[in-house]
Amino acid sequence: MWTNWAGDQTCNPSKIARPATVDEVSRLVTEAASRGQTVRVVGAGHSFGGNVLTDGTLLSLDNLSGIHHADPATGLVRIGAGTRLHELNRLLDAHGLAMPNLGDINVQSAAGAISTATHGTGRKLGNLATTVESIELVKADGSIVELSSGDDLRAARVSVGALGVITAYTLRTVPSFRLREERTKMPLAQVLAELDEHVDGNDHFQFFVFPHARDVLAKLLNRSTAPANPPSRAAEYIRDIVVENRALDAMSKVGRRWPTQIPRLNRTLTAIASSSSRVDVSHRVFSSPRTAARFTESEWAVPRAACGEVFRAIQAEIDSQGLAVNFPLEVRFVAADEASLLSPSFGRETAYIAVHMYEGMPWKPYFEAVQRIATEHGGRPHWGKRHSLDAAALAEVYPEWETFQTVRRAYDPDGVFANDHIRRIFGVE
Repeated sequence: MWTNWAGDQTCNPSKIARPATVDEVSRLVTEAASRGQTVRVVGAGHSFGGNVLTDGTLLSLDNLSGIHHADPATGLVRIGAGTRLHELNRLLDAHGLAMPNLGDINVQSAAGAISTATHGTGRKLGNLATTVESIELVKADGSIVELSSGDDLRAARVSVGALGVITAYTLRTVPSFRLREERTKMPLAQVLAELDEHVDGNDHFQFFVFPHARDVLAKLLNRSTAPANPPSRAAEYIRDIVVENRALDAMSKVGRRWPTQIPRLNRTLTAIASSSSRVDVSHRVFSSPRTAARFTESEWAVPRAACGEVFRAIQAEIDSQGLAVNFPLEVRFVAADEASLLSPSFGRETAYIAVHMYEGMPWKPYFEAVQRIATEHGGRPHWGKRHSLDAAALAEVYPEWETFQTVRRAYDPDGVFANDHIRRIFGVE
């Protein structure tokens, strides 16, 4: 049995394979197709929806990893699609290179993160898929193709695994750099009133807000030429593991047992959060460990101009319905993306608003309310998070929807890569 990181998605594939070569991937795909089986691919299992689930063949790309070639002069790097992001960062370091932007989780595989348009924050920076120069992909008929231009590449950058098995990427990286991180508390009302100033005035700006708290926990990241001054191991352990993970997990357990205490617990967690500052190599600043609290998540990409209105509406819905929410809302910002047909930030500067629910707590009423609010403002779901939209609804918010569908039907006419989730979101028969 396969289970995702959150522990709430499981399946029993008839075969789990870990191919070590592209030819082996091709053989496994054609064998599964000949038996009428669905093929899905798994990385680190950090998707919260049904992306991976199959009773057919499940392929792990862990053996297709590492850097194949790096050119520091151009910044172009060829990697195996199964490379975990934390390993990619370490390998890029050795060449004096770095990813221009990253999210705060670094355990995903490159293919999983890129194919779902996983992102960091920064109004001038796109999601991870915007760094893709070319893709090696195994189609449903077993043929191996290299995509380097045109609609095929624009479709494959963010495809949720619906076109085929991605086995390698050529990425556009940048020279390594350092970031200064400032963590601070700010009044929520002030942040919302001055949102454009914060977003435009920092290379990377994001904030977290626990429902019922009056302050936000903000992270401001900016490039720095100052020497690195990372926290000591002890200080880092206390901040990242004890406070941010174990304290949150402990408080969440209490809130699950006594939901009426959640407002007080949320205000307590906000109060104990402390300000800090450091300078370090970029990827060490971008990433944060997730070691204790387990949760499920939904995330919505809305037009940047609608961020404040959507955020306030979600807060009002929590209050009006009396929803027991003991995890923070997370708000980040991403540049408009024209490189990927199904990028949630396609054609517009975007604010991402993520909502979470602690394991074992009812998430549907909350997530359904957030989905309704987001879609009323033209919101698009993160492809790796929970949502219930189908192909008809998604077609309304993606200008290049039919272009993607034309490519998908050409690459997988018989639905070899289509599980129940793919059939729902892409209308595969």
